[in-house]
Amino acid sequence: ALEPLSVGIAIGAASALTGYLSYPSFYCSYVECCPRDGHRLNATGKGGRGGARGGSAGRERSAQPAPLPAALRAQLDARLFGQHVARDVVLRAVAGAGRSRSPRKPLVLSLHGWGGTGKNLVSQIVAEQLHRAGLRSKFVHLFLATLHFPHQHQVKLYQEQLQKWIQGNVSACPHSVFIFDEMDKLHPGLIDAIKPFLDYYEQVDGVSYNKAIFIFLSNAGANLINKVALDFWRSGRQREEIQLKDLETVLSVGVFNNKNSGLWHSSLIDRNLIDYFVPFLPLEHKHVKMCIRAEMLSRGHPVNEKVVEDVIDEMTFFPKEEKIYSDKGCKTVQAKLNFHWDA
Repeated sequence: ALEPLSVGIAIGAASALTGYLSYPSFYCSYVECCPRDGHRLNATGKGGRGGARGGSAGRERSAQPAPLPAALRAQLDARLFGQHVARDVVLRAVAGAGRSRSPRKPLVLSLHGWGGTGKNLVSQIVAEQLHRAGLRSKFVHLFLATLHFPHQHQVKLYQEQLQKWIQGNVSACPHSVFIFDEMDKLHPGLIDAIKPFLDYYEQVDGVSYNKAIFIFLSNAGANLINKVALDFWRSGRQREEIQLKDLETVLSVGVFNNKNSGLWHSSLIDRNLIDYFVPFLPLEHKHVKMCIRAEMLSRGHPVNEKVVEDVIDEMTFFPKEEKIYSDKGCKTVQAKLNFHWDA
């Protein structure tokens, strides 16, 4: 038979071990937890592949956490090219939301521009900074219009499902991130279902949504952005002179009146619930070359300038006369590099 003292020691050791294993910092090292207030940032500031336009966040750890603005800026500078307006707006918006202990509403960003200009990349970087697993996090939710909401005649059903989905996930983690891609393919009126969650309410049915982040991605408004960029170029002004004020108003009005925007006559715009309309400028030759070089480095290879030129020569640019901007941005860089890569 076991001595009472031995039993007591065994029980005590088991209790101590159980308590240690259940301690949040230990448990959350192995199982993803919803970040607590003040601890919801990716402390490493690394999240994903360093130079490529893509990649998922790893589980790196760091003894010297970087503050959000520094970590976020480092990622945007290293991985996003030719988008000074978008970089500065996103940095300022996310940093501001992170500083507020009691935000009055969730942060809502609407990213606009042609494909391959960096919209998906920016949403990925933001997700990585807020949740270590990035797009793989159970607290980051990606909706694709053509996949999740394909049928016009089921809009009411989608609205109900979307409300329940968002309510359930924010109840589980107040710092949830929701990304809506292909907004220009979303059925008109569908997105208005989430309007109560984006408004200035302390709670909706007992749930506060004010610490969540909503990001909309859309090609709508790209022609307006491209026109402004081209007008600057033709007038001899530097691309870097373009500011948010040159684009935000015309972009919000254009999207509101565009039946193919997903935000056509939306109450989200009418009620000023979208905090920033973020323009992504068309990419020039030099920016596409930066994408190619970054992709080479991300694969562990030194930069080969001959391959860079071979890839850029196969890409198409507009307008027809000047050929300034890539019509696909950096979207086809990976595929074309695969074709030209000299193994």
